[in-house]
Amino acid sequence: MRIAVVGASGEVGRMILRYLEELDFRPKSLDLYASAKSAGNTLYYLDKGIEIKELTESSFEAGYDYVFFAAGGGIARSHAPVAGVRSSLVIDNSSAFRKNPDIPLIVPEINGDLLKSYQGIVSNPNCSSIQMLLPLSALDKAYTLKKIVVATYQAVSGSGYGGIQTLLAQRAGAKDKGIYPEIIDLNIIPQIGVFMDSGYSMEEEKMINETHKILRNEEIAISPTTVRVPVIYGHSEAVYAEFERDIELQEAGELLKAAPGVQFHENNYLCPLDIANSNLSHVCRLRYGVDRRSLNFWNLGHNVRIGAAANAVNIMLKHIELNNG
Repeated sequence: MRIAVVGASGEVGRMILRYLEELDFRPKSLDLYASAKSAGNTLYYLDKGIEIKELTESSFEAGYDYVFFAAGGGIARSHAPVAGVRSSLVIDNSSAFRKNPDIPLIVPEINGDLLKSYQGIVSNPNCSSIQMLLPLSALDKAYTLKKIVVATYQAVSGSGYGGIQTLLAQRAGAKDKGIYPEIIDLNIIPQIGVFMDSGYSMEEEKMINETHKILRNEEIAISPTTVRVPVIYGHSEAVYAEFERDIELQEAGELLKAAPGVQFHENNYLCPLDIANSNLSHVCRLRYGVDRRSLNFWNLGHNVRIGAAANAVNIMLKHIELNNG
């Protein structure tokens, strides 16, 4: 099996390699691509040094089985279609193709069936959408989801390396706002992405659009508020959801315990520092909302793992399972 990672030197690209190592995944060949600035540097995979190549128009001429794009939307729009012609599957982590109705937006545990006999580009959803929808999908199947109100508390690593550097610099005394519209150290910012005409931010609109597409239900009402917080890794979300059926709280907990990709914590709660290197969506503080047809819960996920790299690799593994099993 021939695999390539575009944007290999970045935060998500490196995590893709790390997760593949943890799975002891041994492809026949592994090529790493990045910008000219990173070309020539060496990354290690299973103790073997691999030199990073510069991404060019001819990078995909030899063809690959799977190509991971962990670069920005502009790079994906320019190069992913070319890679898609010569590859079994291109898995793009950017937002470039997420709204395209012809390109699947995949969380394997929820809608991985769309990968059966599929070739071309697949979009990896937004980090905050993935971790929220893993538990909500399990509850939706039992009770039929009607409405979601969610407030997110998103780590600075969700902005990439620049977000981490901005926070650390401010922690050390810098007064520059860095990449954020306000100081992030000892502060929270209720804006992720530009504000749209609707009054929602771009990140909030992503959560709305992606929920409808992944759950294949345009009728679900969703109102998100996305907030940047001074945490390095780990997104948290306070989720309120309404359903069409009455809910037995113990039964809902059992459904979450059995849900793939989810870890339910029945009698305690977790904070971002607690999830370490987990690749799961964690659910805590499950309780009724305003009545027996609504639930509240606290939801955490490692944004670079389950929110990006791990979900991307899991897309590949699901595609292999469905098409080569």
